[in-house]
Amino acid sequence: MKVPKTIKRYCPYCKKHTEHKVAKTKRKNPSSLKKGSKYRARKRGLARGTGNLGRYSKPAISKFKMTGKKTTKKTDLRYKCTVCNKVHAQAKGIRTKRIELV
Repeated sequence: MKVPKTIKRYCPYCKKHTEHKVAKTKRKNPSSLKKGSKYRARKRGLARGTGNLGRYSKPAISKFKMTGKKTTKKTDLRYKCTVCNKVHAQAKGIRTKRIELV
């Protein structure tokens, strides 16, 4: 996917449309303590009761196991305003194999 190096976007800090420089960053891996992970753990019957459940202390039940790995990652673009020099991220990422800044 080709993305321009500069793009005119709305700046939430200037509160108007200004020229922005586009930069791509790496997405971080999700933490094992995020709400979704804890939710899935509870669905598997883990993270319950008292005492030491050291990372839930038993392997996942295959019924709820997530299958397969996605072939693409979501884009993580950062937009730097040329007026106020503040950076903000895109709201939603798009799944692409690679991103090229032109």
